[in-house]
Amino acid sequence: MAGPGDPPEGTPEGVPGGGEDEYRSVVFDESFVRAARIQEYSAQERLDGTSRAVRTRRPWSRSGASRQALVLVTLIALAFGTAIYLGIRNPYQQPPTPVAQPLRIALIPLTPSQPVPAADLKQPFEGHPAADYRSGAAGITLPLATRTAHFSESQVIEALSTVKEYLVASSIDPETLTGGDVRAVRNLLAPGQLEQFDASLEKPADDGRHAATGWMVRFDPARVRLANDQVRVRGTMTLTEVGGDVLEVVTDHTLVYAVRDAATADGAASLFTVRRELRFRIDRDDLDGHQVEVVQAAVEAGPLSCGSASVQYFRPLLAGQLPQAMAGIDPYDHDHEITSVCGVLTPEVSASVTPTVAPTTAGLPTAVQASPASESP
Repeated sequence: MAGPGDPPEGTPEGVPGGGEDEYRSVVFDESFVRAARIQEYSAQERLDGTSRAVRTRRPWSRSGASRQALVLVTLIALAFGTAIYLGIRNPYQQPPTPVAQPLRIALIPLTPSQPVPAADLKQPFEGHPAADYRSGAAGITLPLATRTAHFSESQVIEALSTVKEYLVASSIDPETLTGGDVRAVRNLLAPGQLEQFDASLEKPADDGRHAATGWMVRFDPARVRLANDQVRVRGTMTLTEVGGDVLEVVTDHTLVYAVRDAATADGAASLFTVRRELRFRIDRDDLDGHQVEVVQAAVEAGPLSCGSASVQYFRPLLAGQLPQAMAGIDPYDHDHEITSVCGVLTPEVSASVTPTVAPTTAGLPTAVQASPASESP
């Protein structure tokens, strides 16, 4: 019988002990395998059948992993540096705020020469020249829009419409008039004027630049409230092209308000008149942004006391009140500041509280009489 390691048919004939005895002299221990040189046939040598049928592997091929790691670190460093560079020079960063001309303000209080007359609460404008004025935004009419040399008709219409929005927001909107939210006015201003506008509200000053009442009409809510929601308006608006890249719009409107004392529920009403001559500058960026630059404001308002501060709010003289006496000014005294002039209404104008001032479009309007105002408190 065959042994346990023999095949079923027994050991082949002529091979004692099976085929394993032939290879028992060849022993490949671990040290032999580690010391062996790794060689492989090249493709060309396999085809040619030359005597040198193997290719020796170069030593540097063993460092391939190290070189790949170095390349990977280099790529990561380049990507990180590129991210930092693009962060510094981001093409989508907001552009700098464009420079806009500052608003120049001329604010002239109009003081009456006699007590302020009362007006009927139900029909405050009856018998007054403002009775024929239109009410609210309807009183701000746009001129015929025609194209200019460098602006299309649609661009002219856009400029005039935006100016009208500003006039309505700054002199007719009840929120603005009563010292409330003024975002409707601010949102229409060019970005370059926002800092000046905000400073005029936070720290108003009689310096020709930072009077809040130069930007808009607003009454002191602690002293005055509207006696009637209607605002009577009449005026003009003109548009011209300047320099090929700018539209200039000049507006000149008289607005009449019915006001009363905020402290009493049944106080008499009186009329308060404001004449605003504004000069707007509108370039192509302003057209795209639906905004305006207010570069000049000349404002006459009354009845007011000549020496009262009106840079933050208007504080009208109400029915039956008399203006404060104007203090004398010594021109040799250099300790006092030179302040704006004060217009004095003529007796017939004081009776109706309507300033009769000739329209101007060249800048500062001329009051009926001009007197130096006392120092603002």
